[in-house]
Amino acid sequence: MPHLSRPVGASAEWWRESVVYQIYPRSFADADGDGVGDLAGITARLGHVAGLGAQAVWLTPIQRSPQADHGYDVSDYCDVDPIFGGMAGFDALVAEARRLGLRVIVDLVPNHCSVAHPLFRAALAAGPGSPERARFHFAPGRGPDGGAPPNDWPSVFGGPAWTRVTEVDGSPGEWYLHLYAPEQPDWNWRDPRTAPFFDEIVRFWFGRGADGLRVDVAHGLFKAEGLPDLEHAGALEPMRLRANPLACDREEVHDVYRRWRAIADSCDPPRALIGEVNLEPGRAGRYTRPDELHQAFAFAFLVAPWDAEAWRAAGTALLAGDPPKAPVTWVVDNHDVVRSASRYGRSRGAARARAALLAVLGLPGAAYLYQGQELGLPQVNVAPEDRRDPAWPRSGVSRDGCRVPLPWRRDPAGAHGFSPPGASSPWLPVPPGWGELSVEAQEADPSSPLRLCRSAVRLRRRLHAEGVLTAGDPVEWAVDGDGRLTAGRAGRFTLVLAMGDDPVRLPPGRLLLASGPLTGAGLLPPDTAAWLLS
Repeated sequence: MPHLSRPVGASAEWWRESVVYQIYPRSFADADGDGVGDLAGITARLGHVAGLGAQAVWLTPIQRSPQADHGYDVSDYCDVDPIFGGMAGFDALVAEARRLGLRVIVDLVPNHCSVAHPLFRAALAAGPGSPERARFHFAPGRGPDGGAPPNDWPSVFGGPAWTRVTEVDGSPGEWYLHLYAPEQPDWNWRDPRTAPFFDEIVRFWFGRGADGLRVDVAHGLFKAEGLPDLEHAGALEPMRLRANPLACDREEVHDVYRRWRAIADSCDPPRALIGEVNLEPGRAGRYTRPDELHQAFAFAFLVAPWDAEAWRAAGTALLAGDPPKAPVTWVVDNHDVVRSASRYGRSRGAARARAALLAVLGLPGAAYLYQGQELGLPQVNVAPEDRRDPAWPRSGVSRDGCRVPLPWRRDPAGAHGFSPPGASSPWLPVPPGWGELSVEAQEADPSSPLRLCRSAVRLRRRLHAEGVLTAGDPVEWAVDGDGRLTAGRAGRFTLVLAMGDDPVRLPPGRLLLASGPLTGAGLLPPDTAAWLLS
């Protein structure tokens, strides 16, 4: 592969304050017309991301996969799936990203793989007690005929976390653990071969051009020794791994990230590790100690209601620490949750989503924006017969509504620009009127979410370049009785959110930007955010 230069003029610690744009490849842009987004489509549309002012892109899994969980079931960690365009497509994407000054973050899935992975297939063939099966969690069932699962753990996707195999001789055999779908067996991280195996995968992607890795289920990996039963397992909610303390946040996992940090730091320039650590802030902070992950996603805002006191409490907890934690990675939208424009309420959600966007861009640290967030896209009600989420048939939870392909223009041909004209139908159907929310439509509207996002990201970058803002700014939070939340940064910059039902006064300072117009009396309307400079 030819040498690829790094973006010019950026700090080696670019991850501390970058705006990162998350791309769900299946739904971003389809170049070859098969109805599924691909890397060539992303490459052709990277100008849109650079035009927003983002400094990096994060790609959800592109590795070779049967796509049972849309890439989170990996069958080859060191190859790109043909559905996305193969490794040549990745190399072309990285080259274009470099040309545009963008860094590239690749998703890594170390908790589980695919049943099609060669090592799991070898484990099935080798039989009980074999070294091949020791790479995973195989165990005999309970009961006289072994017909009950080895323990009572539930899958995050609903149902039991165990599936029984049929042995080579046709007899009912052992069970294997899968904390997600049955097509996703969990690796046994207590096996001494697992850590070196993944060390080489980390090195591969850094060598191939990735500036960072986003680590899926980073709080998972190790399970309690002996795989004991849970208490009250039946009461656990689906989609919440952290509800099972025997399956996540085990102390041994920190040694993995110390190994990976050493690899990342040995690169020139150093690479970044960003963890999906879906734990309470106090526990998540332990993953970003100086010799472990660089950052962990701040999930508290994903679940916080639209309430000033709830946001103050979440923000305070995320920024707390002695010594201070790594700069926070702020996020209010991603590929696993209801889009904020719908999550915050049917009638007021669109305005609140604009305000939330301005909020995460106005706080110290990195901000991750999910594709379509810059367009204010709402959650789509995908018909049950069209849903593709593997969690849907097992738990009744579907994430498809936030994964509907992006609208690029008003023309319904090619699903509003997602695919070329004459292409196959998109893998998830787009709703009527989708084109009115498209990039093309919003470019022409000065008050659109797209124009607001672009202005905010560019202003943020300028304020950082001028030294007005830094990733380590201390924040002073305050909540007033009228629902006004303020976050003051180092006495220079103030973020204000009107989270109540009435307009609120602005604190002293020069108004830089607001997510909506002020009232005639100069007040900040409900569900609106503003930036002020002291």
